[in-house]
Amino acid sequence: MATQETQQTPAAADSISSRRNEKVGNVVSTKMQKTIVVEVEMRKAHPKYKKIMKSSKKFYAHDEQNSARVGDVVRIRETRPLSKLKRWALEEIVRRSSLGQIEEIQAPQAANS
Repeated sequence: MATQETQQTPAAADSISSRRNEKVGNVVSTKMQKTIVVEVEMRKAHPKYKKIMKSSKKFYAHDEQNSARVGDVVRIRETRPLSKLKRWALEEIVRRSSLGQIEEIQAPQAANS
């Protein structure tokens, strides 16, 4: 009996966490402290003409370690309101941007000069 209860507990935790909405998008700005701006592109068919239309929306997300850089592809998860505009938190960095690596290499060289 005890082993069955422990096996059901992780499944219950997954159902609670899956209730939160998740989105994947590109980091557009990291100029604020512990906050990133993520642009999510949505593709939707036009109601009348059925042409696929692209629309995008920006979301403010909490990034505790300031780990995301401009150009990264990230997954954000819905959370409680953290500020006036911030209702999302950084879940994971899906793909790093090569642009951010170039900037990191150039920054120490500029500091040494």
